[in-house]
Amino acid sequence: MLPVDARLTSSSDFARATKSGIRVTTQHFVGYLYLSPVTNNSSAKCGLIISKSVGGSVKRHRIARKIRHAVAPTIPTLPTGSLLVIRALGQEGDSNVASEIAELIAKLISRAEKVSAQ
Repeated sequence: MLPVDARLTSSSDFARATKSGIRVTTQHFVGYLYLSPVTNNSSAKCGLIISKSVGGSVKRHRIARKIRHAVAPTIPTLPTGSLLVIRALGQEGDSNVASEIAELIAKLISRAEKVSAQ
């Protein structure tokens, strides 16, 4: 479970992250990381997008639980004030969600460091 202050709940924040954020794609997920241009001390926030194309209700909730469990320890490593959105794509079989999410977040952070260095 994600802490309350780390949950992304506003639709405008989801739109900001998906439209203006850095995007990285893996086999089963698309990750968006929006770095706030304003320096603030708020913690990073995370949100999930899991559409019906992923599967039925049970499968969608199972994937959401696995993603939240994989993301929770990495939230403190994200830049302060950033917005992270993970979109699940159609899942075939039972993939290793935790390792794929860790890889996705590592790619997002490295790409964000490259962008901020420019």
